[in-house]
Amino acid sequence: MSGVGIGLRDPHFDALMGDQHGVPWVELLADNFLAAGGLVPRQLERIAERFPVTLHCVGMNLGGSDPLDMAYLAAVRTVAARTAPAWISDHLCFSACHGRHYHDLLPLPYSDEAVRHVAARIGRIQDFLDRRLVVENVSAYLRADAPLSEAEFVAAVAAEADCELLLDVNNLYVNQVNLGLDAADALDRVPRERVREIHLAGHETRGDYLVDAHNSRVSAPVWALFAQAAARLPDVAVCIEWDNDIPPLDVLLDEMRHAGELQRQARAEVA
Repeated sequence: MSGVGIGLRDPHFDALMGDQHGVPWVELLADNFLAAGGLVPRQLERIAERFPVTLHCVGMNLGGSDPLDMAYLAAVRTVAARTAPAWISDHLCFSACHGRHYHDLLPLPYSDEAVRHVAARIGRIQDFLDRRLVVENVSAYLRADAPLSEAEFVAAVAAEADCELLLDVNNLYVNQVNLGLDAADALDRVPRERVREIHLAGHETRGDYLVDAHNSRVSAPVWALFAQAAARLPDVAVCIEWDNDIPPLDVLLDEMRHAGELQRQARAEVA
């Protein structure tokens, strides 16, 4: 899997299935396709017949303290059996506690204890899915006092769990603004050999902080950071995400083309 794809969202389904738009692959939000019957599984089959796909999840609760939700994981495994995804991803965070799902990606402390805890859970999930998991760095709005940097924490989890990484460039920038972290330094410290995918998305400015809202075009600072990422990772697959205030497909295609051009420039410079 390579090149720049997009996250498939329902308003674009018909256009993607019918037009000659040049989208090479799509990322599916797996949680939207967990129904057992009816229209959704048929849509899933049509998508998988038309495109190479990846599966992106939000419900594994990798950093949680509750037992793993094996019913959820079994449903994801069923979707994977129907679509043959290039990889399956989820987020380096927790999303549920004491049986309550928060429907958000909540940050973890960057500590050695958290590394061991999360890596053990990722290991069990990888054994259950019989494949390596791809784990994404998340945006945050507060940070617990802990000894590791974000990049050190992400790298340590990947090494301990022997998983792969999804590098969300917008999240690096959001954390730089919100938490005072150094996005360029984090980019330098990410183990490049483990990065399977890059995410690009827009954020929303709320006064002196940013929200990872996925409701707008990629911002100029994030494009600049992506250019640095592409120089280091010129052949890694890239996905354009847009989840709220969804525009016509042409807007995503424009973002896709721009990311592709920056990636081609990076390859030319490497050559």
